[in-house]
Amino acid sequence: MATVSQRAALTPRHLTRTGERLSFIYLERCVVHRDANAITAEDAEGTTHIPSATIGTLLLGPGTRITHQAMSVLGETGAAVAWVGEQGVRYYAGGRALTRSSALAEAQAVQWANARSRLSVARAMYRLRFPDEDPDGLTRKGLLGREGRRVKDCYRTEAARTGVRWRGRKYVPGDFSSGDAVNQAITAAAQCMYGVAHAVVSSLGCSPALGFVHSGHELSFVLDIADLYKTEIGIPLAFDVAAESEEDVASRTRRALRDRINETSLLDRCVDDIKGLLGSAIPHVERDVVTLQSDGGEEVAAGRNYGGPDAPEAEEMLW
Repeated sequence: MATVSQRAALTPRHLTRTGERLSFIYLERCVVHRDANAITAEDAEGTTHIPSATIGTLLLGPGTRITHQAMSVLGETGAAVAWVGEQGVRYYAGGRALTRSSALAEAQAVQWANARSRLSVARAMYRLRFPDEDPDGLTRKGLLGREGRRVKDCYRTEAARTGVRWRGRKYVPGDFSSGDAVNQAITAAAQCMYGVAHAVVSSLGCSPALGFVHSGHELSFVLDIADLYKTEIGIPLAFDVAAESEEDVASRTRRALRDRINETSLLDRCVDDIKGLLGSAIPHVERDVVTLQSDGGEEVAAGRNYGGPDAPEAEEMLW
């Protein structure tokens, strides 16, 4: 096994693009460690090597232990790590992913800080979800009402398509098994999509907390992004899984969703959607770039002392 100190730190040129990564990997009842630039998952059946740069989100379920070295390499490669509950359907905590540029975070903050632009982004999100409807002019209440009706229609349509009996949405936090098979599948699909969205949001350097539809939670923007694909991917897939069998619903949903995400290149699409919604693009960065803010929106180079003889007096500077 390579010694950590003997390897140079990874640069953006070495990082696998978000769209090329596996959407998520779920592990439980194992020890997660590191071997060079791979993580290893060791359980009673042996050891599995997983290249860390290919992971979007690592979901750590019950019975997992992860070493400091494993977290170090995951941080270097920009993988998101989330600690989840039984069956991977309850989010407990998340590890921060590596980011290189603040460009998109700043664009997000600008859009979020203004009430008009925040509503405009919310309307754009609705338009992405339901392209056959025009949300222009709708208030917040109007958007929520239409979204609620469209989701109910989606449940009924998928139930008719698959022949699965639909008794309404039911999920009791902390009691996954309380719902029927299709509700369990919907919950499992939703939680996995939250993990995927969290990975993309973090890898782009956005704030998970600054939502445009959701608010008041540290993952508000993650919930916004995950919901973009709810009626197109998550709900139909959950009904497909429930129609096949009521056995082992959670794990079958995770596997089916992972395949569907890869088939539809959802990670690439998610990246493009976020950039489009925030009206910005991430510059190509070959190295870490840090600048200092100056007057009039100007940015100046960091790593220099601006207190020399030609610098303005302290009382003339804006602090």
